[in-house]
Amino acid sequence: MTEQKADYDSPWKQALENYFMDFMSFFFPNIYQEIDWSRGYEFLDKELEKIVRDAELGKRFVDKLVKVWQANGEERWVIVHAEVQGQPEVQFTARMFTYNYRLRDRYNKPIASLAVLTDERSSWRPQEFSSEVWGTRIHFQFPIVKLLDYGQRWQSLEDSTNPFATVVMAHLKAQETRGTIPLRKQWKFNLTRRLYEQGYQRQDVLNLYLFIDWLIALPKEIEANFLQDLEQYEREQQMPYVTTIERRAKEEAQQETKAEIIPRLVHLGLTVDQIAAAVDMGVEEVQQLIQNQHHET
Repeated sequence: MTEQKADYDSPWKQALENYFMDFMSFFFPNIYQEIDWSRGYEFLDKELEKIVRDAELGKRFVDKLVKVWQANGEERWVIVHAEVQGQPEVQFTARMFTYNYRLRDRYNKPIASLAVLTDERSSWRPQEFSSEVWGTRIHFQFPIVKLLDYGQRWQSLEDSTNPFATVVMAHLKAQETRGTIPLRKQWKFNLTRRLYEQGYQRQDVLNLYLFIDWLIALPKEIEANFLQDLEQYEREQQMPYVTTIERRAKEEAQQETKAEIIPRLVHLGLTVDQIAAAVDMGVEEVQQLIQNQHHET
């Protein structure tokens, strides 16, 4: 019986897109206070790709580029570059510096470079890049957050209603229980049950469950047992069963064509991203199939 390999990059990207304000509030509260959230924000991922696509500075993990407005009333905008780094990397600080100066060169705006370090090496805390040659010196420093530090503040995570408290707990337990299937199953159940206990809205339960499910993968037979336990819990609590629609959709998709199952998932209220995850398709493919269905009807 083997444990499935967790994909950490994709769920982090999805969590950042779904809950960017909560991300800033949870990890960088001082910066959060400086942003005028009433003016909204805009993801600039395509612009980031144009800038860094030729930078051979190691594997990119989760890079999100977001345009925000300052809260001081000045008519200028700031780009926040958030980096979720999954493992220690020699060139990490150099890469952060490269992204920063390329972005500044392109937009001629102040750039905030932020890093969330999700690796398991406590001593690895890179937050500055320096270079000097013949009197010319560069010194670049940026804020970091280390997820391992939250393991010592577990109760505060339990008490928090911020979605990223769930994200951090799921990530830490995914690392901690690697190779210990019974404990892994128990923590997956505990974290999923917590979604209901915190009183999240239905869509938040779905979003955060997908994150937990993505990271804390279980062997197929253990997963089936987990779902039985979850259904039993929901029946006892008289709660609507919404958290494993996507998982069931995956199983049904094996018996039906994608063109047949996608309209049903749309009717259930799933987002395009959730449908894509459920039937293992790209978002653009799902959008095209939905459009085709509308044309046919």
